[in-house]
Amino acid sequence: MSPIPSLPSREDVLRLVRGTTDISGQLLDTAGNITRIAVNTLDPRDGSGTEALRVLRETTAELAEASASPQAQEAFYKIVDTLTRLGTSGAPLAVHPVSEPAQALLAAIGDSLLPVLDAVEPAVQEAVVVLGELIEATSPLLPAAAGVAAGALLALTPVIRASAEVLRDSSPELRRVVDALTAALAPLLPLQVALAERVAAAGAGAVRAGLPALADLTETAAAAVTAARPLLVAGEELLVAGLEQLQPVMMGSAHRAGRVARAAAVRVSAAIAPAADRGVVVAVTVA
Repeated sequence: MSPIPSLPSREDVLRLVRGTTDISGQLLDTAGNITRIAVNTLDPRDGSGTEALRVLRETTAELAEASASPQAQEAFYKIVDTLTRLGTSGAPLAVHPVSEPAQALLAAIGDSLLPVLDAVEPAVQEAVVVLGELIEATSPLLPAAAGVAAGALLALTPVIRASAEVLRDSSPELRRVVDALTAALAPLLPLQVALAERVAAAGAGAVRAGLPALADLTETAAAAVTAARPLLVAGEELLVAGLEQLQPVMMGSAHRAGRVARAAAVRVSAAIAPAADRGVVVAVTVA
């Protein structure tokens, strides 16, 4: 069974009553202030209330007269008719036949992208993890990079300001350059469109003609790789075995080279030390 909660103490009750009384007093003061402002505004004794009522009546009469005119009624009718048409024509737009190509395109894009996203999801997650580790590892360099960037921005500020002033002063010349380029390039746009259409048609034909050959070549290459797989595996095994055989020889050669280098360093040091007062005589003898 749950324990019975303890009753509030006398101090808690007094505190609650005092807080409620304070809040009620503040609300009453606010209501009194609002009432006083309204009374002072509409008080007919000082003329402000009468003037406010007169202005309100005139404004209301003018609004009524303006809204009752044929022009206003026609404008209201047009607004309501436009909103009604938008509501009735916009709702079935999603099921209209004109939206079927867009829906088919979205469906095709979704069906094509889902396998790709599923395939690249592990790689993306791994790349994100590695990128996070890289950022965490290079975090000590971020303050220095920020300082360098701030210094570069400060150094570039006069150049940018001078460039802006030059461009602002040269706005008529720039406008003339833009007008000349527009006049020169405008006649070329239809030709470029026609050339783009021809290039697109030629490219589509080349791709359409080259895809079967590319498919045959890919199948042949895949068959060759499948047939040569045992040879590749055998070559890899021979290479690994050769490296394993060379590893002791390489380790021994490295150890011998290290011993020779240490012995040479000792002999050079011994040859240099006695001749430190007269000059430097270096004698290297390798056993």
